[in-house]
Amino acid sequence: MNKEEGMLAISRLVFELTITSSTTADLDILLERLFNILESYYDLQLEARGAILLLNPRGRYFQVAQFGMEPAWTTRTKWNSPSFTRSTINARCQTEDTLTSDEAPAIAHMLLLPLFTEGKGLGYTVLFAQPDFEMSETHLGFMDELARALSGLINRALTGETLRIRELELEESRADVIRSLGVASEYRDNDTGLHIMRMTNFAQVIAKALRLPEAMRELLYVAAPMHDVGKIGIADAVLLKPGKLTPHEYEIMKTHTGIGMTILEGKDELITAARDIAGSHHEHWDGNGYPRGLKADEIPLLARICAVADVFDALTSARPYKKAWPIEEAYDWVLAQSGKQFDPAIVTAFSTAMPDILRIRELYRDDIIDPKQVLTLPAIRQRKNVWIPWDNNLRIGIDIIDEHHRYLFDLINDLYEVVVRKRGAREVARLIKALDAYAKVHFRAEEQMMEHYGYQGISRQIGQHQTFEHKLAEFYQELHDNPFVAQFDVLVYLHDWLLHHIRVEDMQLQAIIKNS
Repeated sequence: MNKEEGMLAISRLVFELTITSSTTADLDILLERLFNILESYYDLQLEARGAILLLNPRGRYFQVAQFGMEPAWTTRTKWNSPSFTRSTINARCQTEDTLTSDEAPAIAHMLLLPLFTEGKGLGYTVLFAQPDFEMSETHLGFMDELARALSGLINRALTGETLRIRELELEESRADVIRSLGVASEYRDNDTGLHIMRMTNFAQVIAKALRLPEAMRELLYVAAPMHDVGKIGIADAVLLKPGKLTPHEYEIMKTHTGIGMTILEGKDELITAARDIAGSHHEHWDGNGYPRGLKADEIPLLARICAVADVFDALTSARPYKKAWPIEEAYDWVLAQSGKQFDPAIVTAFSTAMPDILRIRELYRDDIIDPKQVLTLPAIRQRKNVWIPWDNNLRIGIDIIDEHHRYLFDLINDLYEVVVRKRGAREVARLIKALDAYAKVHFRAEEQMMEHYGYQGISRQIGQHQTFEHKLAEFYQELHDNPFVAQFDVLVYLHDWLLHHIRVEDMQLQAIIKNS
């Protein structure tokens, strides 16, 4: 390839690559298209494999895409050549050798194509060449132009993913305002506010048992916390009365449904769903509910689901004016109301979802954790081929804490699935927020238990919890700068931190069992 041929080739390659890859945010697809085009350039002596390695803010490289080789989770390639020990990106393409693995070491000849955006180094596209390949000045110019083209395409993909995160944040901001209204109403007659979390998650698993579409379940998740928003307008003398309400007081209490509908005035899908739930979750299947006496399918579906979820949690929770019902009694009562107060199909789904509902009750408890309580939860179907499998050797001997940890494992495995299946930075951001929200619930419950039982290591634990929360917030912000790196970076951190924290720190909580 002479210089003129090289310039013509790179112009054609860049054009083809730009046309075929301008709309994809999947870097694996970008590499696949690159190699499909490079097949015709025999003079380059390239192997049919390569990868993209991007740099995190702490100077570590992550393999975020590959072609013709194993992904980051299973690859044995050792990225330990000199360029990958420095955070400064080389200005021009260069060649380096690396070991393919520790187990069966072999030298691999690499071409490192630097990736930049607005003068800032992102990382490298790595192409593997034949061992005897020697890069001429023409080859170098070719690769430098290719590196610039890839930089532009990767920057475009980063911008697209960042915009999707911004879209999620706009939606979440609106949802957060709605949730805050729901929490505000809940705090007026519930010191912890955990009723909303339990009820919302009950509704979710019931909706899943009904096989509702994911979009509808997400709508339910955001709107369900608004079911009692109208209680904001109920006088304290009625709302906080410790005893049974008089008939007149009960009529006043019933007006919270109408108040909720007035508060939630609007026409978009989310507000409409929230208004339906707030205004109709006290309607009965047989038409004997309030405020409008709707019956059967006249009652909005999401309100019918929330009716079952709300009543079951109310029955099984202690309040100043009543004791909690035993689980079995509350369950039997709900089943007995099938076709009366509740939609029979939803009662059936409630029964199907009962193992998950019982687990949710333990994950979002109002009371201080009893370290000696033995949980007898129904078995939940075990997930197969998970990234971080739960190991009984990780049990610390406090059943409720162990269940919390299992759920954290579930959330991290969910995040892993989103990353490896390339569902996008938007879903990664959503799951990081969900993980952060539950971690806070878990940490506060754990700290409350430690304080109650006088655990001496509480200050160290609180410090580590705060560090974890800070790191999650940091990763969430880094998603805006480089979502491709941040999603891999956060998974590595979560894997290492959680396993270490349980094995080293939480195992010491066994002292609480001995002293309680």
